[in-house]
Amino acid sequence: MEPELASDLLESLGLETLLPEALAAWRPLLVEGLAFFLDRLPPARLGAIVAEQLALAATAPAAARLTALLAHCPTLHKLGQVVARQPALDATLRRHLQALESLPASTDIDALLAHVRAELGHDRHLRLADRALAEGSVAVVLPFSWQQDGRSHEGVLKALKPGVAQRLAEELAILPALGDFLERRGAALALPALYYHSHLAAAGRLLTQEIRLENEQANMRAAAGVLADDADVFVPALLPWSTPTLTAMERIDGPKLSDAALPAAEARRLGRALVGGLLARPFWSRNETAPFHGDLHGGNLLLAADARVAVIDWSLTVRLTKAEREALVEIALAALALDTRRITTGLAGLGLQDARGTPIAATVDRALDTLVRSGRPLGFDWLVGLLDALALQGASGFGAQLAVFRKSWLALAGVLADLGAGGDTDLALIGLGLQRFATEWPARLLSAADSRAFSTHVSTADLLRVGADAWPAGLRYWTRLLAPAHAGP
Repeated sequence: MEPELASDLLESLGLETLLPEALAAWRPLLVEGLAFFLDRLPPARLGAIVAEQLALAATAPAAARLTALLAHCPTLHKLGQVVARQPALDATLRRHLQALESLPASTDIDALLAHVRAELGHDRHLRLADRALAEGSVAVVLPFSWQQDGRSHEGVLKALKPGVAQRLAEELAILPALGDFLERRGAALALPALYYHSHLAAAGRLLTQEIRLENEQANMRAAAGVLADDADVFVPALLPWSTPTLTAMERIDGPKLSDAALPAAEARRLGRALVGGLLARPFWSRNETAPFHGDLHGGNLLLAADARVAVIDWSLTVRLTKAEREALVEIALAALALDTRRITTGLAGLGLQDARGTPIAATVDRALDTLVRSGRPLGFDWLVGLLDALALQGASGFGAQLAVFRKSWLALAGVLADLGAGGDTDLALIGLGLQRFATEWPARLLSAADSRAFSTHVSTADLLRVGADAWPAGLRYWTRLLAPAHAGP
C-alpha cells in the first residue's frame, strides 16, 4: 500500500470535524496518529478497510464511516466502545459509536462452527445455532441448546473470532512506534506532553487479557459470589462446556438496558442498583483488594426477563487496593475543605508524578473554582474531571488499574445518563458509604484514632479533622466565590 493511503482515507472521512471544539487543538494529532497506525497494518487488512469504505453509500455520514473503520481493528474497536457514551461528543457520533457495543455478527459462520466443534469435541448433547447472535471487539456470541431432565435449555458460547489473536498481535506491535510518533508530533504541535508510551503499553496489556477467556471465567465466578445476594444485578451462570477459548453461559434473552424503554422510576432504581452492586459495594469494602468490572459499556448490561440486570463480558476486571481507595477518600475530604495542598498530597498517594513540571496546584485550584461556582455538591464526577485535566497536561503515575476504574465509572455514568438516571451515580455511591459509616461506630471506639481499618477508609482522626475544617472551609469557599477564577493554562 502507498504510505499516503490511510491519510487520504482519513481526510475523506472528515474525522477532524468529529472532535468537540474544546479539543480542537488535538484534532491534527488524532488524525495523524490514526493514519500512522493504519499505514502500518498489513496491506491486505488496510485494503479491506478501504474497500469497505468505498462500498458505503456516498451519503454515509462521517460518524458512520468512522464506526465502520473502528470495527475492523480490535484496538480501535475497543477505543470506540470506551468513548461511545462520553457526553462531550456529538450526539450523532455517540449514537454510531454505541453500535460498536454489540454489532450484528459478520464472522464467517462455517469457520466459527468448525472452531467451536473442535473445542467441544463434538459433544452430542449440544445443538449449535447456525447463526451467531452478535459480536464485539474480540469475540462472537453463538447460541446453543441442550436437553436435560426432559426440558430444553438455552445458553450462549462466547468464542474468540477466528484470527483475532493474530490481528491483535499485529496491532500491538505498532504501539511502541506509535508512542514515539505521538510524542514527537505532540511536541511539534505544542500540546501537553502526555506519556503516550505508558498509556499505550497499558492498553496493550488490557487488550491481551480480553482474549484469555479462562481469566474471564474466573472473574465471573468471583463476581457471582460478590453479587450472590443482590436482588437486582447478577452474573449469568457459567456452564460446564467452557474451555480456554470458549465461555459457555446461560442465555439472557433480553435487550441492552439502554434500549429497554423503561419507565423513569424503574430506570432510576436500576441505575442505583448498578452503582451499588458494581461500584459502591467493592469500593466500600475492607478487603485489601476490591474487584471492579473493567468494561461497563452499554452492550454489557442486559435486562433479563425477571427485570434484573445481567452483567456480561467479565474478560477485563480491575482491582483497586485499599490504599488507593483510602487515597481517593482522602482527596474527597480535602476537596470538601477546599484545601489544595491536601488534595495534591492525596494525588501523590495515588502515584501522581510531576516529572515534567505539570502545574498540579494550579490545575487543582481551577477545579476547586469550578466546583464552588457550580453550586453543586462534591461528587466522584468532580474527581474524575480533575484526573482528566491532570492527564491532559502531562501528569503521569496513575496506575493502569485506576485508569480502567475511571473508564468504567465514566462508561456506567454515560449509560445512566442515557437512561435518564444520570444524577444518581454519586448519590448511590455516597449513600452506601454513609450506611457503612453508621455501622462502624462500635468498632471505632475500640480502634486507634489513626486506624483506617474500616470499609469507609477514614480514621477517627480524619473525621475529627473534617469537623475542624468546617470554619476554614467556609472562609475558603467565600474567598474563591468572590475572587476572580484562576486562569487556564
